[in-house]
Amino acid sequence: MAVLAAAQLLDELMGRHRNTNPNEKIRKPNWEDPEYCKYYMVKFCPHDLFVNTRADLGACPKVHDDEVKDLFERAESSYKKAQYVEEFLRFCRHMINDVERKIQKGKQRLELMNSKPEGPPMTQAQTEKNQEQVQLLSEKITALVQEAEEAGTCGNVEQAQGLMKLCDRLKEEKDQLLKQQENSHWSMTAELAAAQEKQMEVCPVCGAFLIVGDAQQRIDDHLSGKQHVGYFKLRQAYEEMNEAREKEQQEKERKRREEREKERSARGGGLGSDRRDRERMERDRERDRDKDRSDRGDNTDKEKERQRSSREVRGGRNEEREGREKERERSDRDRERDTKERDTKERDIKDRDTKERDPKERDTKERDTKERDRDRDRDTKDRDRDRDRKHRRERRSSHERGSRRRSRERH
Repeated sequence: MAVLAAAQLLDELMGRHRNTNPNEKIRKPNWEDPEYCKYYMVKFCPHDLFVNTRADLGACPKVHDDEVKDLFERAESSYKKAQYVEEFLRFCRHMINDVERKIQKGKQRLELMNSKPEGPPMTQAQTEKNQEQVQLLSEKITALVQEAEEAGTCGNVEQAQGLMKLCDRLKEEKDQLLKQQENSHWSMTAELAAAQEKQMEVCPVCGAFLIVGDAQQRIDDHLSGKQHVGYFKLRQAYEEMNEAREKEQQEKERKRREEREKERSARGGGLGSDRRDRERMERDRERDRDKDRSDRGDNTDKEKERQRSSREVRGGRNEEREGREKERERSDRDRERDTKERDTKERDIKDRDTKERDPKERDTKERDTKERDRDRDRDTKDRDRDRDRKHRRERRSSHERGSRRRSRERH
């Protein structure tokens, strides 16, 4: 820190280029270089406001140069310049928020200090009575504990538990009395302290505690102190720059509006010319719509013819497929009929044979034949179901092919 302060002092006395050789070219200062302090160029550096105070930010690591500050102020408005101003305002807002939090905490602390106790303090007679009650309760508790121990040793567990519950209640009463006595003691001490202390208030600028009705000299010393002046300067600069920025934005908007009105008037004739332009644009739009409709009509006729021809082709193919499927179904039915007739004949022959055999064998055979019939019926039903599924799948695939072809023809 001491080295930096000495270097800054030498720069002020001998200039920034005191260590350069005579033959070296001296580089001109540029406000966009990162070595210069942005906050100092915009307004002032907050590090210089709170030196040797509780809110000290330390020495600024960047260079403060008045020549560079003049260059920054004379420079034209640009994005980088606006960014520097935005950073300065952000830093000021951050410091103001910190001190506002400090002020809020100080006010809460004063409210707690000035808050009165809940009840009035106890008198001397009340405290003595309270102490007697506490002593009686403690004696009762010790006696009940001894009785509970004796009952437990004798084997009366229920009696011992009841005595312990009663002992717990007495302990709660004793704790309440002790707490009441302690609160009255603290309320008396707080009243005495409040009577001896002076009324305090919080400074709305820097958050320091001030004595109400203090001497004028001490109030003036506080108002002229570094911390109070620094925060006042921060708040003032932040408000002024915010107002200036809002005015600039309003001025820009006003200029934009004027430019727009000038452009409209330069197009030729103000409102009448605008109406004529609008009517011309509407006529052009209607003409384009009519053209689109006629083109769309021709396209729809062509699409309809294409769809009709594709439907005819698809209809012929579907008829051939349906004829093939019908023939297949007919042949399957004939085959099933033949198998059923054959099965019935075999069943009749077997029935005749079984009549001649024992009744037990006949019953078993009849059972077997019934099971076989059931299995055969199940197989035929499964075959019919598979055939129906296949038929549906083929129809779906033909429908999907047709829809794809139609979409291709549309595109």
